[in-house]
Amino acid sequence: MNDFMVKTQVLDIQSFLENTIIQFESYINTVTIQGLLEEKYGDKAYYEGLLSNLRRLLVYCEEGLDACGMIVQNEPFQKGAAERILYKIYHKCIEEYYSPRYNLWFEDRRISYPEGSCIRFRQEPPGCFASLLKSVEGEFHSMREELIEFEIEYRNQRLKSKE
Repeated sequence: MNDFMVKTQVLDIQSFLENTIIQFESYINTVTIQGLLEEKYGDKAYYEGLLSNLRRLLVYCEEGLDACGMIVQNEPFQKGAAERILYKIYHKCIEEYYSPRYNLWFEDRRISYPEGSCIRFRQEPPGCFASLLKSVEGEFHSMREELIEFEIEYRNQRLKSKE
């Protein structure tokens, strides 16, 4: 990939992360465990885990956004650093969305994206939490599609350089 393509990807990811952070922060700043239990009575520990995973994902997205901002501002553009950042964002943000710590939700690969949400929960969550993940799923899917090819190419480059 040339410098322009990599920089364009960084800008796309930066925009995606900004939007995602806004949605996650808005949710986290308004929801409480008690509110979740009032919406749908369930396992308090499970709900705490859902919010913990969401906070973790938010932190990864914020770190990725900060890294994108720094790389875009650097002149001249540092393609190698940008590629490392995209690689880390793919693994820390995108993969964490589909397969978070503690496996409280997971991706059901049998569901094709246009049919509906591919995220499945180990227990039924409150509707507001499921709605939040569904609202960002399309963007995560698009970014994963965009970055998966990059990730494969980047990994192959690293393997060749080690030979």
